[in-house]
Amino acid sequence: MSFFDQLQAATASEREALFSVPVIREALAGQVSLEGYRAFLGQAYHHVRHTVPLMMACGARLPPRLEWLRGAVCEYIEEEYGHERWILDDIAACGGDPEAVSRSRPSLPIELMVAYLYDLIARGNPVGLFGMVKVLEGTSIALATQAAGTIRETLQLPAEAFSYLSSHGALDQGHMATYRQLMNQLDDEDDRQAVLHAAKVVYQLYAEMFRGLPRAGEVQHAPL
Repeated sequence: MSFFDQLQAATASEREALFSVPVIREALAGQVSLEGYRAFLGQAYHHVRHTVPLMMACGARLPPRLEWLRGAVCEYIEEEYGHERWILDDIAACGGDPEAVSRSRPSLPIELMVAYLYDLIARGNPVGLFGMVKVLEGTSIALATQAAGTIRETLQLPAEAFSYLSSHGALDQGHMATYRQLMNQLDDEDDRQAVLHAAKVVYQLYAEMFRGLPRAGEVQHAPL
């Protein structure tokens, strides 16, 4: 069995737990409130703005034996640069306040997730960052391909309010094909275990973030 397939199998319960969160089940069915969508974008901003800095830190700490992986990190950085601005534009397009979002603090799960990843790179195995990639890109593919269009119709929002989510459907499908190839090239057991452990941690924290989002039908007075 390839390492990618092993990774899929070993994180099946965490993935199932994430997609069992009520707000995700509802979103995949097109049931989401405007407050919930804005809140999701706000939390996405707080982790997406760290994607490039995290990748830069990861690339700097990779050992010479993983030079091939450093090259892939450089390509990923180029593709991901500036995506947090797409999110702020989406927030503005659906009537939110992007300036307020940029000044706000993330939810605790997102704050802990980002801090964990920086610490993993600095004190642990930087290859573990690819556990995050698996979780976030896999989730965005599901939301983009199965939910974005229905959510847009339900909320009657313009296409400009979905630039981040819609673009990441096709973009991340390409990334995931590349990701599979990269993970299958990892031949060091410590590297593999670092990716697996990080994926399990990020799955749990990402699920906690979604549990904190407003659900369809709930009355919320969120600032986002």
